[in-house]
Amino acid sequence: MQEEVIFAGFGGQGVLFAGQLLAYTAMDEGKHVTWIPSYGPEMRGGTANCTVVVSDEPIGSPLVSRPSIAVVFNNPSMIKYRDQVKPGGLLVVNISIVEATTRREDITILNIPATETANALGETRLTNMILMGAMLAARPVVSVETLRQTIIERLPKRRQDLLALNLEAITKGVELAQAQLVARA
Repeated sequence: MQEEVIFAGFGGQGVLFAGQLLAYTAMDEGKHVTWIPSYGPEMRGGTANCTVVVSDEPIGSPLVSRPSIAVVFNNPSMIKYRDQVKPGGLLVVNISIVEATTRREDITILNIPATETANALGETRLTNMILMGAMLAARPVVSVETLRQTIIERLPKRRQDLLALNLEAITKGVELAQAQLVARA
């Protein structure tokens, strides 16, 4: 198994943290991992994306040009990555703020109201964990339980007040994705 994942959005949306958390979780499961962040000079509000490669075997190259999974947090990221996902891949879209669409029928598309759901939980910064939960429900690159344990261990001390909400956000993302996947079956 090898999955090549791109998380993409604006700086400040937790894009890099989501990718880093996936990388740490994969390492906790004994998998081979690469994580490469990329962001514009503006940081908050500028572009931000990262690639994560997770594999059962050693990874030949950390570069990702055709991801098997793209998690897009905003409209510019949707436009940039919707056509790059490999056939048979997964596109997870934050439809709370993404207006662009795609007519691709060769990939699985999950339209998740992540920002809206995060706001309902009382914290916009949970958008990334909602999208992560949705991604893992459709494509279990790592187990949700290991992810939950990893976030408990790795959430920065200054964000510990958000731990319970992050765990709830992951669960919400899983539920939202499962509802869409079941409806299609």
